[in-house]
Amino acid sequence: MVFFLKTRCGEYTVYMGKDKYENEELIKYGLPEDVWFHVDDLSSAHVYLRLKPGMTMDDIPKDALLDCCTLVKANSIAGCKKSSVYVVYTRWKNLKKTSGMVEGQVGYHRPENVRRINVEKNNPIVRQLEKNKKELYPDLARLQQDRMNEIQAQKKAARRAEEKAKKLQELERKREKEERSYDRIMGEEKMISNTEMNATADSTAAEEFEDDFM
Repeated sequence: MVFFLKTRCGEYTVYMGKDKYENEELIKYGLPEDVWFHVDDLSSAHVYLRLKPGMTMDDIPKDALLDCCTLVKANSIAGCKKSSVYVVYTRWKNLKKTSGMVEGQVGYHRPENVRRINVEKNNPIVRQLEKNKKELYPDLARLQQDRMNEIQAQKKAARRAEEKAKKLQELERKREKEERSYDRIMGEEKMISNTEMNATADSTAAEEFEDDFM
């Protein structure tokens, strides 16, 4: 079972597992757009924020960031009793799971990409978020595979569009080259024609001059 919520602005989906075993499934079957939240150095729920495609962590609205941090603090047995805690967050794809780790434990591929923020207890925000909480049983593996297929299809479409654009550019360069070549040939023919006309005119003038003295 997975708990799904909406941020207060209604623009983003937030989800978290019920226990450490479901957290394992969420770690395994996240999406590239997901950002993972956890209370630093304490046991807590794993909260995920699903960003819109193309967004980075820098694009997370402050209210949405506060929602996730407040929610993960409220779902920490030790953290919820404290006035404030530190919360760490990073992209789902930065999470690293090794065979020696217990359920719910994670490491990071790039620790420098993990951010840390202090958050204070805020029960009004928690209550507001809890109002739209739903318990669902999604097929996480299928959702991940569908998203990966969609991303691959988008990449293929982008490559095809890029290749088409390159071909069009090549055709345009070829056309411009042919036009320049044509203009050069026509210019040379025009010069030759003018030379011939001048020669003809000179010859005619000479003949007329000779006729005048005959």
